[in-house]
Amino acid sequence: MERERDAATIELLKNLRAKLFSENISTARVAGYNLSWLQEDGLTILKEALFGDYSKTVKKAAAYGLRNMKGRMKKLAVEVLEQGQKNSDNTTRETCAKSLYLMQHKPAPKKFAPRRKSSGKPKPRQSIKEIPNHNRKPQQLRGQKRPFNR
Repeated sequence: MERERDAATIELLKNLRAKLFSENISTARVAGYNLSWLQEDGLTILKEALFGDYSKTVKKAAAYGLRNMKGRMKKLAVEVLEQGQKNSDNTTRETCAKSLYLMQHKPAPKKFAPRRKSSGKPKPRQSIKEIPNHNRKPQQLRGQKRPFNR
């Protein structure tokens, strides 16, 4: 059952599809993520990109989009990725296997550099030091005339 789409939706799908097939991985991944929010339409485009004769970049971006599917579409996305593991194309198999692995084993959050432990004592404030003015002439007081040198 094909549902009616307005012109704006069709234009959005065309733009996202074109961006998904970009060779720039960042652009392709953003398009894959945005397609993951478009339910059946997004699933159709991502599935086409994953199983089609496209570059590794496109397949990775499509798998990223499938991995980010939410709600009722997540189960369908997992089924598509499992089908991809049985595909004859080596790139598709590897991409699907990695995506399924990442869906099951969420990557650990990045660790930040540890802060130095404070000893509990407040640090003494450093005083402002006078900076010597070796290159400057001494300032003349107001009202005094400079001596006349010959």
